Amino acid sequence: MSKNGNELVDVLRNSRLFTEFCRSFNTLTHLPLTLRPVESWQLPYHGKPNENGYCAIMARKSSACAFCLQTQQRLSEISTETPHSVTCPSGLTETAVPIRLGDKLLGFLQTGQMFTRKPTKAQFERVARQVQEWGVDVDPEELQRAYFSTPVVSPAQHKSMTSMLEIFSQHLALVSNQIMVRQQAPEPPMIAKAKAYIEEHQSEPISLKDVARAVNTSTFYFCKVFKKTTGINFTEYVSRIRIEKAKNLALNPNLRISEIAFEVGFQSLTHFNRVFKRITGMSPTEYRAQLPVR
Repeated sequence: MSKNGNELVDVLRNSRLFTEFCRSFNTLTHLPLTLRPVESWQLPYHGKPNENGYCAIMARKSSACAFCLQTQQRLSEISTETPHSVTCPSGLTETAVPIRLGDKLLGFLQTGQMFTRKPTKAQFERVARQVQEWGVDVDPEELQRAYFSTPVVSPAQHKSMTSMLEIFSQHLALVSNQIMVRQQAPEPPMIAKAKAYIEEHQSEPISLKDVARAVNTSTFYFCKVFKKTTGINFTEYVSRIRIEKAKNLALNPNLRISEIAFEVGFQSLTHFNRVFKRITGMSPTEYRAQLPVR
């Protein structure tokens, strides 16, 4: 993702929503959890709650870190659409769940540093030899204690944990869309006025020319300043405003999807369905189906 995508991940990572979920996840599973952008060249859990003791030892040496980072890279490459897991050279498993903002990959919810089956003495002996080759200076007894203290997660537990992260990733995607249309950073008065105009007229046919005229500037200048301030272009912003309104209207079971589409300013149901799925990752019908029954 772009710089704006990384900034969005930072906002989500520092939000109360993620902080509280992360704390509960740590307590429930005794595993670390991180929310990271698509491109990240850092060890994901270093210094975080529930960091694995063995992995913390490996972080002392760059040669061992290199294998960890290669594992992270491989995990990122295969998890762009659906959750996947990989096992590192030391036998520990990592799991990544993608967070998608419509058709864009925003980042990953990632957990790991776990065994999916109880480690054996022979397995540890192979790992200890590898650690020695990496040049990690560690007391053998300390290494053994750390290695065998790694949490062991059963296949059923791992499946449930991954499903829980998938559900949370979908919620984070919806929150991300709200953040994109409600930037909290200071903005020029012209942009604030334009946003107010869009909010007021979003159910009507609205063009770039209309808004530029409303804020007394040229379309070229307005388009340039709007994109620089919001991080998205005018058309995309209007679409996101309309979809946010549509999501609220979907809470009313008496409104048909077609009625919602026209209420928020779409002149074509097909276009509405396409834009809704691109932004939220699901169709209007699918979105309504996963809402709590009222």
